[in-house]
Amino acid sequence: MGGPITIPHHVYNGFTTTRTGSTPKPQPDTDIISVAIIEDQAELRDGLAFLISGTEGFCCRHCYGSIEEALDGIDKDPPDVALVDIGLPGMSGIEGVRLFKDRLPELVILMLTVYKDDERIFQAICAGASGYLLKKTPPSRLLESVREAVAGGAPLSPEVARRVIQLFRQYRPPEQSQERLAPQEHRLLELLGDGHHYKTAADEMGISLHTVKFYMRNVYSKLQVHSKSEAVAKGLRLGLIR
Repeated sequence: MGGPITIPHHVYNGFTTTRTGSTPKPQPDTDIISVAIIEDQAELRDGLAFLISGTEGFCCRHCYGSIEEALDGIDKDPPDVALVDIGLPGMSGIEGVRLFKDRLPELVILMLTVYKDDERIFQAICAGASGYLLKKTPPSRLLESVREAVAGGAPLSPEVARRVIQLFRQYRPPEQSQERLAPQEHRLLELLGDGHHYKTAADEMGISLHTVKFYMRNVYSKLQVHSKSEAVAKGLRLGLIR
């Protein structure tokens, strides 16, 4: 009935979530950033949830252990931001980002993961993630990154930002690289970089799925790649798409 409440003990990077006190007073909805968490480690998921809901200006609207569990709930009640792990049971977090961006283009998605390799970073960004944070991110920086992303920023953990800069320094665009792709091939690559699938790209361009696959074969040949994610990553590295 109205008295003190005790929250079970969990920890997120040293942020202890054991607290006894009165139920927090609700804040006006316009002031609150609503967050969904998709993380399969229960202790970390609960720690994140308490960190977010226990901070003024934030609320944790959803918690899920997999993309499959999250799809229906987030569709019905979309949050402002989703924190998504990559190494999830079943569908990966990167696959989930593509699905969420197809269904909810305005949803801001931040990866929160242990992975910092080039391939996953580029795949996540190409799929539509607005930022990429490592799980060792301090709680204050995590909250700051959520605010930054909602404001239109693209927060990256320092190690990830260094990797991105190094890759862009390493791959300089050839002077005539964009001319190697026909206009329709270049447009298709841009759409895939924005998170489209072949079918939605075909609809956007007003062409058939068969034609999209024909263009993609040309893109593979010209960029010397073997998959959609490689094509988008190389397009980014060469400066063909932004």
